[in-house]
Amino acid sequence: MYKNMLDISQVKLGSIVKTNDAPYVIIRADQKQVGRGGSIKVLKMKNLINGSVLEKTIQGNDKMVEADLERGKASYLYVDGEEAYFMDSTSYEQFSLEKSSLGNALKYLTEGAEVDILIFEEKPVSIQLPTKIKLKVTEAPPGVKGDTAGSATKTIILETGHRVNAPLFIKEGEEVIINTDTDSYVERANK
Repeated sequence: MYKNMLDISQVKLGSIVKTNDAPYVIIRADQKQVGRGGSIKVLKMKNLINGSVLEKTIQGNDKMVEADLERGKASYLYVDGEEAYFMDSTSYEQFSLEKSSLGNALKYLTEGAEVDILIFEEKPVSIQLPTKIKLKVTEAPPGVKGDTAGSATKTIILETGHRVNAPLFIKEGEEVIINTDTDSYVERANK
C-alpha cells in the first residue's frame, strides 16, 4: 500500500506524503541545525484533497510515509458553481474537483485542455498542469510608439480571462506560451 518511508533528508520541496490519511505536497521545507549536530526540518504542507495547509516539524529518526499516488490523464470540461469537471482520458468517466483545491490552475484551462491527474486511493484528488501552456490572446492594447526604454511590457488578456504581462509587440488573436509555474509570458507560439 505504501511506496516507502522517507527520512528527514528525503523529505523535500515537492515531495508528496501521507499524513492524517490524506496526501499532502510539501510546499516549504526549512532545515535547521540544533545543538550537537542534530537537525530538524520545519515543513509546510498542502492537502491535495481540500487545499488546507499544515505545518509539521520532523527531526532525527522521524520518518514520513510517501503517498501512494497514481497518475493519469484527463481533459478539462467546465466549471459549475464551486466544482470543476474533468473527463478521465482512459476510462472516459467524468469527475469533479473543488475549485478551491485547484489553486490558480483554472486561469490556464480551456475546454478540452489535457492535464495530469493525481489519484489517491482510487479517487482523483488533484491535477498538475504542464509547465508551459499555449493560450490565445483575446485583448492586447496597442503598444505606445517610443515607449521602449528597457523591457517594456503591456497587460494582455488571454482566452481564459487571465491577465499577464507581455512584450509590446504581442497582438490580439496571437497565441502565446505562458509558464504556469511563474505565471509569466515565455514566447509567441509557433504557427
